[in-house]
Amino acid sequence: MAAEIVNPRSDADQDDLIDPAFALHRGGKMEITATVPVRDRDDLSLAYTPGVAKVCTAIAEQPELVHDYTWKSQVVAVVTDGTAVLGLGDIGPEASLPVMEGKAILFKQFGGVDAVPIALDTTDTDEIVETVVRLAPSFGGVNLEDISAPRCFEIERKLQERLDIPVFHDDQHGTAVVTLAALRNAARLTGRSLGELRAVISGAGAAGVAIAKILIEAGIGDVAVTDRKGVVHSGRTDLTDVKRELAGFTNKAGITGTLEDALSGADVFIGVSGGTVPESAVATMAKGAFIFAMANPNPEIHPDVAHKYAAVVATGRSDYPNQINNVLAFPGIFAGALQVRASRITEGMKIAAAEALAAVVRDELSAECVIPSPFDERVAPAVTKAVAAAARAEGVARR
Repeated sequence: MAAEIVNPRSDADQDDLIDPAFALHRGGKMEITATVPVRDRDDLSLAYTPGVAKVCTAIAEQPELVHDYTWKSQVVAVVTDGTAVLGLGDIGPEASLPVMEGKAILFKQFGGVDAVPIALDTTDTDEIVETVVRLAPSFGGVNLEDISAPRCFEIERKLQERLDIPVFHDDQHGTAVVTLAALRNAARLTGRSLGELRAVISGAGAAGVAIAKILIEAGIGDVAVTDRKGVVHSGRTDLTDVKRELAGFTNKAGITGTLEDALSGADVFIGVSGGTVPESAVATMAKGAFIFAMANPNPEIHPDVAHKYAAVVATGRSDYPNQINNVLAFPGIFAGALQVRASRITEGMKIAAAEALAAVVRDELSAECVIPSPFDERVAPAVTKAVAAAARAEGVARR
């Protein structure tokens, strides 16, 4: 009887051969390495017992020394429950790990900050909060990632109340910081101020709410936010608590109706929702409008359409100019916060980050350059410095 022929290659091996993305991810994208040598008995006695006991005792007597004699002051926990991963949705903690690893290496690559991916097997708000609170002694900051709205708002708020280290939901605030920076430069390029602009945000989730808040804080003329049911306004009876709050500080013009209704005469479109905006609605925007259509991979308004009507076009994609990419913000924001041992990240620190980011290309402005490239080496140092200075000015720095 002929012997059965067994294919020695697994499905994973075949994936590696077919798609370079799988080959790159095999074994994960990161590792832990030592910063000190352990070459002989003397090294071992210093790095571990008995030498380590002296450091432990010193920290027990003066807890603030943990920042000087451990990695705490330069490491961030990247925490998710896997419920809102990229455009993939609720795919669970294990499937989210490639993204969390990616986030961690971007922290290191662009901000010099170490980060550890932590994917939690729970979607319960209180369980997530309690788990992170118990993990917090090991970290200098917490970056919340890919947690679905509206739970993400409550989780961030509760952690900020209970922890004395920076807690930052990047899907909210990273997107908001980069959007504000790009919008400031677009306005400057066309000789306008934020106060002259009326913006429409498509999407009332984590990013949309945060963008609305930072634009109001920065002094925009007006902003209306839309969800699947149209413009968020105080007259609606179907609003969640978050959207009710949103209705209270946006839409001074009192616009009602659909996204298309809100776009009529608007100066700015900011898309963080997906879907497609009809060209007929885009055509009703004000002359010289700005279109930031950030859905990936398919922008809400295709750049070819946007360029017919807009003075400045931005997307979330790397293959078009003006990419609104969170990596421009979060590494420098955390690096600045950790540098001064900030107890939290304030609105002032976020706005300072946006101002610094915008300033990087202030002398190079064009319709295709209102925001730097993620690979511009000036970005992280500029954001880090501005955030550290803002933390000191706002009284949340501890060094």
